[in-house]
Amino acid sequence: MAPRANWKGFLRLSLVTCPVALYPATSDTEKVSFNQINRKTGHRIKYLKVDAETGDEVTSEDIVKGYKVDTDTYIEVTKDELDDIALDSTHTIEIDEFVPKADIDNRYLIRPYYLVPDGKVGHDAYAVIRETIRSMDKVAIGRVVLTNREHIIALEPLENGLMGTLLRYPYEVRSEKEYFDDIQDVKLTRDMLDLAKHIVEKKSGAFEPELFEDHYETALIDLINKKRSGMPITAKAAPKTGGNVISLMDALKKSIANEKDAAPAAKVARDTDKETAKDTKAKKPKKRVEGQREMLLPISGKGGKDAAAKAATTPKKAADKPVRAPARAKKVG
Repeated sequence: MAPRANWKGFLRLSLVTCPVALYPATSDTEKVSFNQINRKTGHRIKYLKVDAETGDEVTSEDIVKGYKVDTDTYIEVTKDELDDIALDSTHTIEIDEFVPKADIDNRYLIRPYYLVPDGKVGHDAYAVIRETIRSMDKVAIGRVVLTNREHIIALEPLENGLMGTLLRYPYEVRSEKEYFDDIQDVKLTRDMLDLAKHIVEKKSGAFEPELFEDHYETALIDLINKKRSGMPITAKAAPKTGGNVISLMDALKKSIANEKDAAPAAKVARDTDKETAKDTKAKKPKKRVEGQREMLLPISGKGGKDAAAKAATTPKKAADKPVRAPARAKKVG
């Protein structure tokens, strides 16, 4: 199924306009998720919307928005009233200004989106806006309405398209001063810094996200597969501690010693992962690629003995290293 856009409208730079669609650039749908169930019956828990005073269930058509002004006192706001104050950015991303990317504080970044032409028309205007932003080596700042709220969006070229990143407003970003004021101003010796730099140099490398592995997700999949197979679940042994370190200098020296011991094995592991990643890229992708859920053992019927028997005959290697799936669109809100 083709992804569904979170938003459709127009991108406008002065008098240059083109129809566009906005798609989320990231997805959490491939992660293992859980439902809440009744331990006694095994049935899924259902949530009802009830009146806080009467306890009666309330239908969707009787539920409206309300702003709390006092205890048990709300100002009711209807959908029509919200529609009446709709902003131009509800249907148009108006580019207001261009700023250097380095000027955008990372704390203001929320989430990335892909902005693409919508339909067969407007590709020329889209390309003009994209290449203008690219040639200026800046980021375009505009506004867009998602989930009934206006957001600031920063647009920048990404290959032959545009990536838009939602930004926070200043009132949403807390000042660091209330957290950092109590940090002590300590003096470090040159030897300490040299040892720390040596550790950093040993751990330095290129940013290769394809080598990242979600260890907790892998452990979840392994746990679920074991339970489906009827295998016993043993408690994990407590991790071994490195012992007490007398001083910071001793900790730095011990870290360097540990890095020297771990370096050969780590290099072999990285090289293996890189070769695996290259082989994966070289292979022709399947028409439909599954993600983490593909690593879960199959189950037939409503579970029980049939599922356990079938799962027991399935190779366990599926849970060793999950395969990442491409992001799928999910409706915002």
